[in-house]
Formats: sequence, C-alpha cells, structure tokens
Amino acid sequence: MDEPHTIPPRPRDRLFAAVTLVLAVLLLPVAFVRHPGSARELACRWALRMRFPAEDLTGLTDGAMTAFTAARTEALWCHGQLIGLTSGYRDPLVQQRMFDEEVRRSGSPALARMLVLPPAESNHVKGIALDVRPHEGARWLEEHGARYGLYRIYDNEWWHFEYRPDSGGTPPRRLPHAGVDPVIENGNQM
Repeated sequence: MDEPHTIPPRPRDRLFAAVTLVLAVLLLPVAFVRHPGSARELACRWALRMRFPAEDLTGLTDGAMTAFTAARTEALWCHGQLIGLTSGYRDPLVQQRMFDEEVRRSGSPALARMLVLPPAESNHVKGIALDVRPHEGARWLEEHGARYGLYRIYDNEWWHFEYRPDSGGTPPRRLPHAGVDPVIENGNQM
C-alpha cells in the first residue's frame, strides 16, 4: 500500500467507529426481524446513516452501490472500521462548476485537472467514483477493496476510489493524479 502522506489515526475517529459498531449491534435484532437474510447489512446501513447523515448514495450505479455497501458492511462488522461517502455521483453541471472553480483557484485548466476533471472525463458523473472518509476507512478500502471491485486510482487522492469490476481483482495501474491520460501513461509516453 503506497501512502505518500500518511495521516495519523485520530482518537475521535476510533471513538466514532466504536460508537457506530455498538449502535449497529443494538440495531441488529430489529434488522433481523425486518430482513433475516441481510440483517447485518441493514443494521450497518442504519448505523452508518446516523454517523454520516449528509451522505448521499443516490446516482451510483447498481454495481458501485452494491460493492460499496458490501465493503463498508465488512469493514464495520469484521474490522471495526467506518467508511463514509463524502462524494459519489455528481451531476454534470455540478462537476463543471467544480472544475471551473478549480481552474480559477489554480490558475489553469492543466493544474485544475490534477484534482478535478471536466464532466466528460469524470467517473463521478458516471456514478462509479467514490470519495470516502475517514482516512482509516480509506486505508481499509485500499487493502480490501479489490474483493469488491473498488480501487484507489490516484496517488494524490487517498480518498478517491472507483468501481472497476472488470479488473478481476488486479488493481488498475494507479495514476499520479486525475489529469494524467491513462493511455499515454500506460504507453509510457508521458
């Protein structure tokens, strides 16, 4: 696992994870009554909704939603790790606004592309990109996400993962940043 800028674990993140897990355990009997076959997933979903009330999974593809839900369920139940979504699907107009703001902030489209892509190139617009938090959850996802087709894509964004089920468990080559053309990068023509 390549982590150029490791962020140390914060005690409050550990506390939030512990409280969320306890909450999921308390919700488990109710979830079992409602859906016996998927009680752990349901209790996890309810507990995470309380921990991350502003997150919005709307617009993710069915595959990305299923993979993310399964991964975060395992992370919480088996490892006590929280994985929240800060940004998933983005409307093309929102993505364009973000790109335009980054162009203004950085001073050029080329520099902006290192962090934000225009809508036609963004996998957030396609519903397969996930920006996650906290750092410990992202670290867990980087280590275990391949089982779900979820991979960290850029060196400079520890939080950005994409649903790539066609990778067959082999991580796609990580790019330095979003603005790198993967065709040129893979052909070593950079």
